[in-house]
Amino acid sequence: MENSRKIDPFGFREYDARWLYDKNINPLGIEDLGKGLGTQIKNHTKKDNPRVVVGHDYRSYSEEIKSALKKGLVSTGCQIEDVGLSLSPMVYFAQFNLNSDAVAMVTASHNENGWTGVKMGIKKGLTHAPEEMKELKDITLNQKFTEGKGSEKQISNFQEVYKNDLISKNKINKKIKAVVACGNGTAGIFAPDILRGIGCEVIELDCKLDWSFPKYNPNPEDLKMLHAISKAVKENNADIGFGFDGDGDRCGVIDNEGNEIFSDKIGLIIARNLSPKHKGSKFIVDVKSTGLFSNDKILLENNCKTIYWKTGHSHIKRKVKKKKL
Repeated sequence: MENSRKIDPFGFREYDARWLYDKNINPLGIEDLGKGLGTQIKNHTKKDNPRVVVGHDYRSYSEEIKSALKKGLVSTGCQIEDVGLSLSPMVYFAQFNLNSDAVAMVTASHNENGWTGVKMGIKKGLTHAPEEMKELKDITLNQKFTEGKGSEKQISNFQEVYKNDLISKNKINKKIKAVVACGNGTAGIFAPDILRGIGCEVIELDCKLDWSFPKYNPNPEDLKMLHAISKAVKENNADIGFGFDGDGDRCGVIDNEGNEIFSDKIGLIIARNLSPKHKGSKFIVDVKSTGLFSNDKILLENNCKTIYWKTGHSHIKRKVKKKKL
């Protein structure tokens, strides 16, 4: 490990943190990030020993980065609950399932090899917004750290807990043949099992874990990935194709003819399905989405209202929480 910390201020983004490792950040820099995040969590929760769920994606260096992050968190007094190799949604689920105080997921999401980062959140169901990221940046770069006596424990078999929860709640009646593409990223050990578990016939495409990403980057906006899914759907006469990003919180969809279904249209399909079960609901929709939401016949029949809101998952989550109050 190098003797001096390296942490580029520009890695603190609007909703998360991301750097080239170790050009822009090194293990000591990651440790300081852990100290900064631990301090922030303690300040927000008003607890001396808050419990923090930690996970990591499948990259050659992710466990090394997670170890440095945990070291920093523990030094502030945080109690680490390490769920191991994870998808970002699995870590968010773990906060509810384990009733923990905060989350930290080591991932560079859909970025290419060489990148790393952390997605984090404190309040359940919410990830950091710009104001929390600004606060974290100030604490970390100016080393305004608190100290405490923390701890660490491994949560074994949590992947199965997550898979089984999804499978138990989402059985389908009609047999569907689905192509599942994961770009050799982390979703490869989750998505095929879950889809089979709910009743799909699964055609796996690049689902074997390989952190060199030999075919294409696990990114559902990558044309190579979309073309590969489209080809596989047509060759296998599949009903649908799914492409997942590196940490499983993005999904691209291809129809049975090999054409991409844009994400806002997928959102509308989901809203139509939910509206009869939740009549009179409000749907918070990214302002860049299709205008079809506001005059969709099915949503209107179920007395549902569409609210267009700022782009960005953190903004959308906060608006949903505010509207639920």
